[in-house]
Amino acid sequence: MGSNNKPETEETRKPIEENHEEEEEEEETEQDWGDWSEDDGGLESGFLCLFCDAEYSSCDTLFEHCRLSHCFDFHSVKTELRLDFYGSFKLINYIRSQVAENRCWICGLTCQSNQDLQNHLHEAYNLKETKLRWDKEKYLKPFMQDDKLLYSFGEDEVDEEDNDAELMRDLMNFENISVDDGSSKEKSATNNCTADEIGKVAAVSTLNGHPNMENSSEKMIVNGFDSREHIGAFDSKLEDKDSRVSLLKLSAKDIKKVNESYFGSYSSFGIHREMISDKVRTDSYRQAILENPSLMKGAVVMDIGCGTGILSLFAAQAGASRVIAVEASEKMAAVATQIAKDNWWDRPQSEGNINNAGKMEVVQGMVEELGESMQIQPHSVDVLVSEWMGYCLLYESMLSSVLFARDQWLKPGGAILPDTATMFVAGFGRGGTSLPFWENVYGFNMSCVGREVVRDAAGIPIIDVVDDHDLVTDSVVLQTFDLATMKHDEVDFTTSVELEPKLGDSTSNSTELRSTSTWCYGIVLWFDAGFTSRFCKEKPVVLSTSPYTPKTHWSQTIITFREPIALALGNLGADGSAAVGTDACPARRIHLRVSIARGAVHRSIDISLETAGVGPDGQKCSWPAQIFNLS
Repeated sequence: MGSNNKPETEETRKPIEENHEEEEEEEETEQDWGDWSEDDGGLESGFLCLFCDAEYSSCDTLFEHCRLSHCFDFHSVKTELRLDFYGSFKLINYIRSQVAENRCWICGLTCQSNQDLQNHLHEAYNLKETKLRWDKEKYLKPFMQDDKLLYSFGEDEVDEEDNDAELMRDLMNFENISVDDGSSKEKSATNNCTADEIGKVAAVSTLNGHPNMENSSEKMIVNGFDSREHIGAFDSKLEDKDSRVSLLKLSAKDIKKVNESYFGSYSSFGIHREMISDKVRTDSYRQAILENPSLMKGAVVMDIGCGTGILSLFAAQAGASRVIAVEASEKMAAVATQIAKDNWWDRPQSEGNINNAGKMEVVQGMVEELGESMQIQPHSVDVLVSEWMGYCLLYESMLSSVLFARDQWLKPGGAILPDTATMFVAGFGRGGTSLPFWENVYGFNMSCVGREVVRDAAGIPIIDVVDDHDLVTDSVVLQTFDLATMKHDEVDFTTSVELEPKLGDSTSNSTELRSTSTWCYGIVLWFDAGFTSRFCKEKPVVLSTSPYTPKTHWSQTIITFREPIALALGNLGADGSAAVGTDACPARRIHLRVSIARGAVHRSIDISLETAGVGPDGQKCSWPAQIFNLS
């Protein structure tokens, strides 16, 4: 400190002045660089809030602002839903798209202004249901140009840090990719791919089962839309085959991630307890296997997705000579192996196990990779058994694996259990909604909540149990699958049906029925799986998930209309000037056009619903199509 008190001399003054000049030059240089960085849109500043016009210098401060000011805790939502990079990317784009329309990202309420929206914003609830709205491929396309938040929100994820830059490049170029039917480069890229890789590309293009789309000059309709228009989201030409290969890698990585998550979820014993405890499900399989001795005695049986091995154990108990239990989950394959040992089903009869009628061997892996992990001859299996059905029958897309196993391993004329699956549809009324509950809550009218819940339900499919008394139309067959003969591309379908008002029970007064109308709020989907006499000659069995039969863990799939449709039997007086489907002019029937297809996200399904009310004179009133994703 003493040196600071020395008198300033000419010699000491000179270097001080020189130092000042150098510092000024450095400050000017820093200022210049700072200006350059701002002009060129550096990534270190300018993170725009998701809900207002505020900007922040980092993601952390932006998300903290969103948490404190807008009731949006990004990190909590991400943790609760276990969002990966893709999921977080979609969520950000979804919120920006909703805020642009002054709509609440949680409940869907549309406000008059952005200020009204900010006043309305509330804590998140029912996140799993909300996720169905934004977990869609279209939200992989940045909603806001040069959104710096999309470059940076994952920087704190050390495990994914090396991959995020590559993923970011692919996703930011998502809108610049298209399919050019006449492009030699495109064909070259395709020809360099294996058949397996081309199959994986289908998960991105949603043209499952049609790998040669590029060489076709005709339009292909998938899910009710021109498939080329669907691919039109990739709205410019591929520049070289490297871009195509990059897309293939992205698709393969995405499929691998989904598969790991899907099979990993089945490592939970709670899921297996729920399925085994489903008496309708388990007893149906048990009867079909144990009570058809001519089918099972001495047969080679393959169980696809064996889980705990319960169906394989039934097959061994029924007298199968060999049971191949295939399970993709590493944990559950080990569990099934131990269960087989504990019950002596892993030992051949020659080892002295007098109760053993067959040998059960567990193979860990996907059935598509079975030839790599064990010695088995093609077309050497007598009976293929699998509990492949998901919500709305086709969710989880295990049917494709069953068909693969059929073509690869089943003997000509071999049996599949179950061998048929039939989807049904019916309309549900007011009792199938939450309206009655909210109309009387301990004597208080809270129907405003019920109405909002019903509006929100029109955006997502709901898995729940519907009472058969709440159905207001007849039930009709939507689609039938014959697993022994169907083609792979027939998993996706479009069909049209008509629903007519339910007649009611025999004690009802027919005059009264014809003089009143009822409201149809949406449709219910369910399925039956058939173990038919084609293979189960001694004991055919039907496994039903209908509202008219005991409930199962599949429940039913509920799709709610945007607005209810009035229905009436007979010649109820109608106002010819009123729109069909209103109380003044009830519809006589409801025309539906339903498409169900494997979604762009692996193992998900897309559901498209077109609805029209048909009046007494044949006049129609149509509503805009509704599109749902079940994932």
